[in-house]
Amino acid sequence: MKIVTVATTAFAGQRPGTSGLRKQVGVFMQPHYLENFVQALFDTLPDKAGQTLVLGGDGRYHNRVAVQTILRMAAANGYARVLVGQGGLLSTPALSAVVRKLGASGGIVLSASHNPGGPDGDFGIKYNIANGGPAPETITEAVYTRTQGITGYTIVEGGTAIDLDTLGTITLGDMTIEVIDPVAIHAQLMASLFDFAAMRAWFAAGHRMQYDAMCAVGGPYAKAVLEGRLGAPAGTVVNGEPLEDFGGHHPDPNPAHAAQLMAAMSGQSAPDFGAASDGDADRNMILGRDFVVTPSDSLAVLAANAHLVPGYRAGLTGIARSMPTSCAADAVAKALGIASYETPTGWKFFGNLLDAGRVTLCGEESYGTGSDHVREKDGLWAVLFWLNLLAATGQSVEQIVRGHWARFGRHYYSRHDWEGVATDRADALVNSLRERLPGLVGTRWPEAGAACVAAGVADADIGAWQIEAADDFAYTDPVDGSVSHKQGLRLLFAGGARIVLRLSGTGTQGATLRVYFERYEADPSRHDLPTQAALAPLIAAAEQIAGLCLRTGLNGPAVIT
Repeated sequence: MKIVTVATTAFAGQRPGTSGLRKQVGVFMQPHYLENFVQALFDTLPDKAGQTLVLGGDGRYHNRVAVQTILRMAAANGYARVLVGQGGLLSTPALSAVVRKLGASGGIVLSASHNPGGPDGDFGIKYNIANGGPAPETITEAVYTRTQGITGYTIVEGGTAIDLDTLGTITLGDMTIEVIDPVAIHAQLMASLFDFAAMRAWFAAGHRMQYDAMCAVGGPYAKAVLEGRLGAPAGTVVNGEPLEDFGGHHPDPNPAHAAQLMAAMSGQSAPDFGAASDGDADRNMILGRDFVVTPSDSLAVLAANAHLVPGYRAGLTGIARSMPTSCAADAVAKALGIASYETPTGWKFFGNLLDAGRVTLCGEESYGTGSDHVREKDGLWAVLFWLNLLAATGQSVEQIVRGHWARFGRHYYSRHDWEGVATDRADALVNSLRERLPGLVGTRWPEAGAACVAAGVADADIGAWQIEAADDFAYTDPVDGSVSHKQGLRLLFAGGARIVLRLSGTGTQGATLRVYFERYEADPSRHDLPTQAALAPLIAAAEQIAGLCLRTGLNGPAVIT
């Protein structure tokens, strides 16, 4: 083994976002680009010598090449052992589970999550710390600082390609590479949490399900558990083979991108239960027959019914949600007499709460839900939780959700994504609105009443459309006292309605402005309004207040979920 130091120069813009560093594949394929970032990471981890690293990704284009490079760099930088998923694959929640179970010092996830794959798609890299969760900002900012001054990286030179397809042990100099089953540890963890016998009986009774893995890494996990351990019929998992371009799918499990699953779940002959996961299998979508469950409602329903699931039968210590996620989970926490927490977007903000035992369940509106079993959101976990509820209650998805609304009220909720906005336009819009926030408090919006009429929705209290508070969300971590500023602009209306605006950190081209709308409705007779009609007053107010079309230069949002 020959270790060499390769001279390099810094690349601008290698600052990790909420989920690591994401760029177009062509950017990562530039000579030295990946190596610079990995070396900056290793230089920021002074205790790496002699440690164990976990490595894997979602199988997207460039995954195998990147794994080979990182293995040779890990050997040159003093790691004693690297656990790599067979074929270079590991879902994000599975990597977290492996790090935690086997006591690794951390792990590297190669994924751009729900972003498209293939040669013209996106690629990403993220570091997870020893608790299995995403690195906190103290580490990611230190890595970024190092990328800006890097002059070289250390790597094992040449040699034959490392065999990633055969389970077993390989030696690379003083470092041991263990190619592990990417599914086994995570599947065992699922079996310890859920009532597999009840779910097997549910399938044996003739109930049907369709799980769309979107040609991403979640396929092998879903097949192993659903069709393997639970006895679901072959073909329950569709698009189950991971492909480098995700088979042309945009692997984002929402109604806009999971058209095949949406069609399959429509009509009286549709399966009883539908679900999907994303590129790295940490997100999920839940469907009943002709019935879509919002992620915010999903978190609340799981929390309210956790006592029916073996792994959570002892009760929950608390619930955490990201700030843009609806307040539905807060209502459940209040009813259960447990704590609720509102954090910025980004799973890393849940880590301290989970480690401190302050919360058991957590979730984000962007189709991510999880618990203290790992330190990532977990798509298959959420699907199995729902399946356990179906088996335990004998009810349908729709019956469970409607029963929840009857008890807690309905939080009408939607996210409008304005994609591909010119960065300067997006920044100007947000900065302008931020400066105007104090002056908006107390403002009434008669346009909201007109929007109700236009949408054909009666609204008995037009006067309620008054802004009671407006702020730029800041979060003080209750565990370590760290403060995060500028996490999203909030307009809070009388009666509990909200508009939230924030710039997303997951895109790779231009800026994505996310606008969130929430309205609470306690009256059961008003729980069947079309969602966009129910939210029409808020949508109209957002346009009037922020000038979304004018300032973005777009005619409307690209995606509405």
